[in-house]
Amino acid sequence: MTDEIDASVHLQFEITKKLGKGAYGVVWKGTDKSTKKAVAVKKCFDAFRNSTDAQRTYREVMYLQALKGHENIVQLLHIISAENHQDLYLIFECMETDLHVAIRANILQEIHRKFIIYQVLKALKYMHSAGLIHRDMKPSNILLNSKCEVKLCDFGLMRSISSVGEAKQLLTDYVATRWYRSPEVLVGCTQYSQAIDLWALGCILGEMISGSPIFQGTDTLRQLKKIIEVCGIPSKDEIYVLQELTPVNKIEPFLMECDSSSKQNLADLCNGASGEALDFMNLTFQYCPHSRISAETGLSHPYVRDFHKPNDSVSEPNYPHDKKIKLAIGDNMKLSPDEYRKSLYYYVQNRKKVFRQKENPIRRAKIGPSPSTTPCDLPDSGPIT
Repeated sequence: MTDEIDASVHLQFEITKKLGKGAYGVVWKGTDKSTKKAVAVKKCFDAFRNSTDAQRTYREVMYLQALKGHENIVQLLHIISAENHQDLYLIFECMETDLHVAIRANILQEIHRKFIIYQVLKALKYMHSAGLIHRDMKPSNILLNSKCEVKLCDFGLMRSISSVGEAKQLLTDYVATRWYRSPEVLVGCTQYSQAIDLWALGCILGEMISGSPIFQGTDTLRQLKKIIEVCGIPSKDEIYVLQELTPVNKIEPFLMECDSSSKQNLADLCNGASGEALDFMNLTFQYCPHSRISAETGLSHPYVRDFHKPNDSVSEPNYPHDKKIKLAIGDNMKLSPDEYRKSLYYYVQNRKKVFRQKENPIRRAKIGPSPSTTPCDLPDSGPIT
């Protein structure tokens, strides 16, 4: 787990400064020597150290490639294998900061908050129409530039579902940072839907207004208590819906532990919030997932109406392909780290081969069309090196 950069990376990129370092990797700002454009170089430490990390690395790359082209989803430009074959370099378009930093700096005005929510809704609409759930929506995964343009990032926890708005597969409850988890995830539901992303978005809006996370539980029970203090005890009908999604009866024991006497008002919690902002948050803070506002419906909400383009499918697109995105290595499969590594490297090499043949029509004519044997069912997504 060294900060040293491989020679193959230095060959293509001029590294200017380190942007940050975490447990899983380090990020530098750099310049692509061929295009002169700014990039972010992320070195993923031991990307294939175990099956869980290898699966997350595989998902991150493959889902980013599948979603490539949307203006509010960060673009993965290159993939470079490290010389030790354990680390991995991911080269992204460069953004100046993230929403977590912007909130802490207290620089966001109401017009900025509206524009950010609008752009995130656009990205969620696109992903959800592709049959995907982000599952890790939080301020640090929303990148920003000086124009307040948004790019969603970090797709390592993303999952595909069998049909839009309805997850029939069993899904893990280890998703998202606790403060942004929806009630159904907190009580152990394993058949959740894309509505969990909208709950998180309501939490993010509340944090932009208040300056700090609005539900800050130190464990699962305390997190649920914080939610109940603001949203109240769920009704019998709401409990029934959550119970239907939960494999074992976890809900009522949770509720028995929760004291609803210390009721908090959302307006007081988010001091200074407009009526439209409060209404938007209330529509995301619904216990029943199917009662929550959707990304597509959210675009029509008065809170973002200044930016909404109802008749412009180019500005606010759905995923353009008929088939939903599903990776060849299914989300419910668990392979060895080496199998994930080989599958990912195979995909990268195949994409390079296809791109080179497109670049060189004479060579393509001589060798014929490339085989259509790729390890995942993805649209043609351009070069990757």
